[in-house]
Amino acid sequence: MAFWMLVFCRDQSVAMSVFLPGDSNGSAGESVSVVEPDSTAVFGPVDLARSVVFQICSGEFGKAGESLAALDSNELLFSELHAIVSDYNSMELSRRDVRSKALIEQYAELEKLKVEAEVNEPNLIEIFPVVLKIQSLSGESDKSKILGDTFVKSAIERSILEANGYESEGRWFDSLLRCYSWLTLFDEDNKAYQEHKEELTEKVLIKSSLMDSPCEDHSERYRFVADEMLIRGLDVLEYAYVEPFYYRDMADESLGRCKNLAEVLRYSDSFDDSFTIEFSDANIPAFIAGIDSFAGQVKHMPMGISKDTFIRLFRGVLSLNESTLGLPREVLLAHFSEAALGSLDPHTMIIWPKQVSDFDKNMTNEFSGVGIEISKADGPLKATSLLPGTPAYAAGLDAGDIIEAIDGQSTRDMSINCAVSKITGPAGTDVVLTIRRQGVEELMDFKITRARIVVPTIRGWRREDSGKWQYIVDDSGRIGYVRITSFSGTTAKDFEKVLKKLESGGLGALIIDLRYNSGGYLQTAADIVDMFVSEGVIVSSQPRLGLPSWEPAHKKGTHPDYPLVILINGGSASASEIVAGALADKAYRRAVLVGEQSYGKGSVQTITGYTGGNSQMKYTMAHYHLPSGDKVKSRFAMKKQGRKDWGIFPDVEVKMNSAELKKFIDIQRDNDVLVGAGHDNGKVQIVRHDIDETLGADHQLAVAVLVAKAKLVEQKVDQLSQDE
Repeated sequence: MAFWMLVFCRDQSVAMSVFLPGDSNGSAGESVSVVEPDSTAVFGPVDLARSVVFQICSGEFGKAGESLAALDSNELLFSELHAIVSDYNSMELSRRDVRSKALIEQYAELEKLKVEAEVNEPNLIEIFPVVLKIQSLSGESDKSKILGDTFVKSAIERSILEANGYESEGRWFDSLLRCYSWLTLFDEDNKAYQEHKEELTEKVLIKSSLMDSPCEDHSERYRFVADEMLIRGLDVLEYAYVEPFYYRDMADESLGRCKNLAEVLRYSDSFDDSFTIEFSDANIPAFIAGIDSFAGQVKHMPMGISKDTFIRLFRGVLSLNESTLGLPREVLLAHFSEAALGSLDPHTMIIWPKQVSDFDKNMTNEFSGVGIEISKADGPLKATSLLPGTPAYAAGLDAGDIIEAIDGQSTRDMSINCAVSKITGPAGTDVVLTIRRQGVEELMDFKITRARIVVPTIRGWRREDSGKWQYIVDDSGRIGYVRITSFSGTTAKDFEKVLKKLESGGLGALIIDLRYNSGGYLQTAADIVDMFVSEGVIVSSQPRLGLPSWEPAHKKGTHPDYPLVILINGGSASASEIVAGALADKAYRRAVLVGEQSYGKGSVQTITGYTGGNSQMKYTMAHYHLPSGDKVKSRFAMKKQGRKDWGIFPDVEVKMNSAELKKFIDIQRDNDVLVGAGHDNGKVQIVRHDIDETLGADHQLAVAVLVAKAKLVEQKVDQLSQDE
């Protein structure tokens, strides 16, 4: 028999001890303590069930199991909770077993590479993936051990030497790909590695910006870029940027970018024919010397730099270019401006006139095109899925089709962005896609008339062949699942439709998947939170100057109070953090969060056309606060302080290693694909995975289902309390 003891704590929570008496030989008993806020004064099975649910929803499955171990599992409530804890333990045991076997395999692979090295030194690209997999499969305390291995240390030293050689030839991408992208993964706290990776990344981006592509040359890319855009942008920032900033930081970053630009141009002789910019390579040293002189002046300005001084510096750099390098003015202007604004935060930028259209597409999820999803992940340009009801769907394209040409132009050396720009175009115009299809010898031309496309942002866990989504992941508990891929102008309306359909079918609990959702419109995020909260503040923001603003909840339109679980990870940012943070906030405690720490954007941007010339500027104008007033910490700001406590943290943390993530993404991709388009789809193998396979691969979703089941038990507990 177990005895219960109730202790009232100073914070008005209740500590409950389950005391197990000793045996007849007089051995001491043991106690298991659990704490549940807001517990009732009358203690019994109902209260203990609530406590166990609280532990499960806090990720403490071990404690929940201990609490249940002393109880009569024949009680219906406890048997259901036992089943939840048992399912979790079985899943974790299976994961540990798989990880253990995989770790043994990877160590064996490393030993094999060591043996091969005695005869022929293996390629570093063969060694590094093995090292990374070992780290991913190891526990947190063991991650760094593999870096102490003599063979691995030697490989890292060799990679740094090779990287130095690549850089001496202007091959920054090779240095990044074969060395520093790996080193920063192995040792993410190594500041030297991180800084060198950032420098290499900048040089790669500079080189890319100078090269022509099948879609545009450099003159088109920078067309209409003007000095006044940066100067007018500074006027806006002085008045409206979220916090005071230092022009010295801007100057340092801009001059550093200009110097890197010149360093990239040193190696222009080795670039291919897509580099067509004319400049005076003999004057590169003079340009660099001039930049160094400007940097010295900035360093020795004890009173700091004013806006006027910064603008004079800006114009001085442009004049230096005219007298030395002779680069097109727009090229240097763009790089100087991008570096200056990037010193503030990663989200503040000028959207140059040629970029505005693409920016609007990304924000609205609307464009004119044919309605296919494309990828070059496997090499050739491929249609990976279709959108139902679109021109591509009606024309008979299928997932898996390889797009050999667009309007007769080969896609072999075409970037994915270039391909997108060629396939999209004004509604009513035609595009010809030349397709190679598996099982068909001849190439096929599809002439497709473009139309307005709205990309749906609401998905279920699996698509039917007809294109409709399946939303129920657990029939017995009627647990629904909705994935929101971004927050566009139509997201809230589409989400509401799905909710009403699920509720009409007897929805028991709901899982909202915000993983890899990088955000969108703040208003859309507030509208979704409003569906589950009847009153109070959803999110508030405080600009540096002016009055605070907030989004209030409304009683009208609030959906029933069924259990809500939200999935987040490092790809959940911006509007996703607002939704997850608000619904899990201590002011409401409306949802339980499962997964991993979010991205940590923590700020609100707005867009102005004040920069002129059909350009726009996106800038950070406020930090946002959760309903309780807590500020979501910015990743950018926290990293500057050497901290990692940014973003939103889950209530139940479930980390997935690289192998698990790959399997999860592969299965999700298969379940997402729409093929056939009502035509002869017998030539295309449609792969679908059932719910058991899906949950077996997606451990975060599997735990979310268990948490939802626990919350359903809590509902039964509440009903029992009312009946009593």
